[in-house]
Amino acid sequence: MSAAITYRTTILEDWVDYNGHLRDAYYLLIFSYATDALMARIGLDADSRGQSGHSLFTLEAHVNYLHEVRLGTQVWVQTHIVDFDHKRLLVYHTLHREGSDAALAASEQMLLHVDMAGPKSTPFAERSLQALRALAAQPPEQAALQWRARALSLSR
Repeated sequence: MSAAITYRTTILEDWVDYNGHLRDAYYLLIFSYATDALMARIGLDADSRGQSGHSLFTLEAHVNYLHEVRLGTQVWVQTHIVDFDHKRLLVYHTLHREGSDAALAASEQMLLHVDMAGPKSTPFAERSLQALRALAAQPPEQAALQWRARALSLSR
């Protein structure tokens, strides 16, 4: 998924700490909203989740804080599909200031497709797999992934 913007927001007063910077936890909140938007793109929006009883759970997340982000800053998130299999999805989000391509923060996350009735892991529906294949058809350039905390892989 090349240069797909999944979320936009403005940094709110409640999100800023005593140094005038975006609090650590709110970086992850912003990335979480980007994951929600990605879920909608792969057929796991609120209506689909309600009908199927399936969702994504975050198994692991790494965040790199690269530059300060201040109150009122307009930001956007770019999301890449790094890898996926029949139940898992490895995504890489980068946070950017409006008008700039330089990353302010980056997060890679391992997500698991879950049947909420268990809850237990379950394979993606074919609709979701098709959407993931389409999004992953153009892999990101290595430079776009430069802030990956460490190499995560899907053990095969």
